[in-house]
Amino acid sequence: MAAPRGLYSLVERFERNLDAYRSGHYNETQVRLEFINPFFELLGWDINNEQGNAEAYKDVIHEYSLKLGDGTKVPDYCFRVGGTRKFFVEAKKPSVYIKEEISPAYQLRRYAWSAKLPISMLTDFEEFAVYDCRVKPNKFDKASKARIGYFTFDEYPDRWDELADVFSKDSIYKGSFDRYAAPGRHKKGTAEVDAEFLKEIEAWRVALARNLALRNPTLSQRELNYAVQVTIDRIIFLRICEDRGIEPYSQLMGLLGGPNVYRRLLEVFQRADDRYNSGLFHFRSEKNRPAAHDELTLRLAIDDRTLKDIIERLYYPDSPYEFSVLPADILGQVYEQFLGKVIRLTPGHRAVVEDKPEVKKAGGVYYTPTHIVNYIVEHTIGKLLKGKTPGPRGTASKLRILDPACGSGSFLIAAYQYLLDWHLDRYVDAGANKHKKRIYKGPRGDWKLTTAERKRIVLTNIFGVDIDSQAVETTKLSLLLKVLEGESSETLKSYVLLHERALPDLEANVKCGNSLIEADYFDTQQLDLLDDESRVRVNTFDWRAEFPEVMESSGFDAVIGNPPWGQKAIDRDERIKSYMRERYQSLSGIFDLFRPFVERGISLTNDGGMFGMVLPDIILLKDYPDTRRYILDKLAITRIDWWGMAFPTAVIDAATIVGRRGIAARNHCVEVALHDRDSPLVHSLPQSGFLNNPRQVFNLHLTEELRTILAGIDSKSLKFGDYFAAHEGVHSGNIRQELFVERKKDDTCRPLYFGRDEIKPYVLDWKGKFVRLGVIPTASSKARYANAGRREWYDCPKLLVRRTGDYVLAAVDENGYYASNNFFVVFSHKDCGLNIDGLSGLLNSKFMTWYFRTIEPRKGRVFAELKIKHLQQFPIPKQAQSSNGCDILNKHGQQRIAAAYDLAKATTADSKSKVQRICDYLDKKIEMEINDLFGIGKSPWLEY
Repeated sequence: MAAPRGLYSLVERFERNLDAYRSGHYNETQVRLEFINPFFELLGWDINNEQGNAEAYKDVIHEYSLKLGDGTKVPDYCFRVGGTRKFFVEAKKPSVYIKEEISPAYQLRRYAWSAKLPISMLTDFEEFAVYDCRVKPNKFDKASKARIGYFTFDEYPDRWDELADVFSKDSIYKGSFDRYAAPGRHKKGTAEVDAEFLKEIEAWRVALARNLALRNPTLSQRELNYAVQVTIDRIIFLRICEDRGIEPYSQLMGLLGGPNVYRRLLEVFQRADDRYNSGLFHFRSEKNRPAAHDELTLRLAIDDRTLKDIIERLYYPDSPYEFSVLPADILGQVYEQFLGKVIRLTPGHRAVVEDKPEVKKAGGVYYTPTHIVNYIVEHTIGKLLKGKTPGPRGTASKLRILDPACGSGSFLIAAYQYLLDWHLDRYVDAGANKHKKRIYKGPRGDWKLTTAERKRIVLTNIFGVDIDSQAVETTKLSLLLKVLEGESSETLKSYVLLHERALPDLEANVKCGNSLIEADYFDTQQLDLLDDESRVRVNTFDWRAEFPEVMESSGFDAVIGNPPWGQKAIDRDERIKSYMRERYQSLSGIFDLFRPFVERGISLTNDGGMFGMVLPDIILLKDYPDTRRYILDKLAITRIDWWGMAFPTAVIDAATIVGRRGIAARNHCVEVALHDRDSPLVHSLPQSGFLNNPRQVFNLHLTEELRTILAGIDSKSLKFGDYFAAHEGVHSGNIRQELFVERKKDDTCRPLYFGRDEIKPYVLDWKGKFVRLGVIPTASSKARYANAGRREWYDCPKLLVRRTGDYVLAAVDENGYYASNNFFVVFSHKDCGLNIDGLSGLLNSKFMTWYFRTIEPRKGRVFAELKIKHLQQFPIPKQAQSSNGCDILNKHGQQRIAAAYDLAKATTADSKSKVQRICDYLDKKIEMEINDLFGIGKSPWLEY
């Protein structure tokens, strides 16, 4: 692509006056206006918002140059698409030598690394440097560190294709920028800001916990956890406020110049109490603040060295963090991981930090990806806001949004941000001058919501509950920082003049308690027999007492979130399980915490309100018919999305279900999306279709075309379970390992197919293992035997079918061998024209794998597994009712088995090739015969 004519004009003018520009008198503002702005306009960016987009959707944000300390200020440009930040550009005057000077590069990299942007640029127009900002910045790095691109102004025309292909606005839409910025494409040694900041605050926790335990020997374990958490929260809050210009820069650093650091730090905290009115700083009893104030931390002792080590690491140039651009969701992700550990006191009152038991059992903490959080918010809060009006008397003020398992607050932060953007857009669209009490013009001429309006929205609309008190405090901290976003010390002065505080007290909005267990739990328990730890763990929560106005008005307008999955600590307490099974009607079968959370969440949603949760995708197809039935009875489902392995470190797929509380109309359809990189699918399904199947499964793959094909197959087929029996083999999980032996010890031993490596299509390969039969005796008996089920299961001609995998695999055994529970043992229990040989051909066919993946879509998924219930509903041709109705399939099956064993015995390449041709020929004959037997014209399984 030829360089635009305007670029040549810029380059020629810059070259003509180069000496003057380099003199130092030509400043940064001039080079931005005359060269850098036009340069990016040529790359397709709407630099000055000539399209008139709302603030949230401007292409470019020109940051206000607010001095925060030596050499630190907010980035000059933030380039965005759809409101999402893509990269920063930091501008310098031409007298700066970008190629060699360390400070500008370090400054830019701190901004972008803290904002978690992979690529950003530094330019004075004379030079254009591109940096991989995933590499953790260090004040001693050379200017060339992590630099992945460098251009001089005279190269722009000749290298225009290279520039435009990555940095133009069009390149974002085409994906070339993301490919350029993809992880691993550039230098190694990257360190994400969230992982590094997590290491930082975890080190603070260890240091504070050990020092507090040492200097305050009467502290209980619960008090120690609280003191450490709240001290870290307060320091982070104030430090972020400093970088945002709300608090005086370096006020925390200023405490390090003398002794008694903690005493003087407490004075800063108490001034913050006067300034902010937040529960984070609450040190005295006050009217209209029913929550208990903090007396504990005021009487603690912390060594100066401990605090100095923490505070020194928070400031430029030692600190790599630029808190003014640190995203709120990044802070939430850090805290989510941080809250996965707890401080324990040893008998000697020494502090030890360790994983919480439920986190250790789950294998870690899994933070909901931001795009899924935003997706749920958009499809719940976004729908509720349609047709609403803003303001204290507007209809939007009546919306009540709840996350009943809020954790570190990611869903509430996203919902709050959505509300802030929506209100600002409505006020501006309606005429900014009409709403001067709600919005004001910022230093860059853009409209902003006043702090009073931001306070009103969070107090009116946002609610959360979590069983973990530390998580509740983290949610409050994140919301408070969001309230203050965009404020400065100047804009907050009005509160001082009016004798008001700048922040809301969120005690009535975000509460600590067990969303699933109410006080009636104690009706069936003897309170005097419950220890203090048990009461704390149960942490009952009375919804009507805690949120009386909301509950009296029939509930919340939106319930959103990602509830806990699995059993957590509940599996250790049968009393809690028993209580939940009695209270929640959808809890038969396997106990999993997300199930009562679904029921609780829907029950807390008012009629016409929106419900949206992230759930494990086992909710779609697994043995949870009661939960699915509850959802179908209570919700008109609007969307179901399958996200695959959305959590980077988890080995389970995720789904989201969104719906409106109420009974679905007869013709109501559900929008369905499978976010599969290889085969994405978007379509709609009738909700009634979920009800009209035996287990109410949510099969998202069943398009209209597939439903028609399956209906045709069902009309021409019988069910496998009507003619064949299937049983699990010897269950290794319930017997001792020594029951599986390598040689025959006595007459109780039988040859055993043990592992999944012993079966291939049609072929079994015995590895020489035996199993000892009989009944497992009492502990006093010396002999040990396995109960393998009935002998007749094994003595007859049978099929072994592999259990795990996303395709069907079967082989015939006529030798009376036994099999472990890695296999299903299949044999005829009713006269049938389809014999075992023919059945092996049917089960190993492309048709049957297609059918399995269609009714239970687990292709390539973790935990893909064939179950007896699947086998029982597999189709067999109706011709099987006749003694000779499946003779051809039986014959081809027998031939294919023989060919498979011939192939297994072949030793030379030539002989293998010849036998393989026979196998391929028979496979085609079997598929054609199956197609004829079922009489289906279109056969999608032949495309597999």
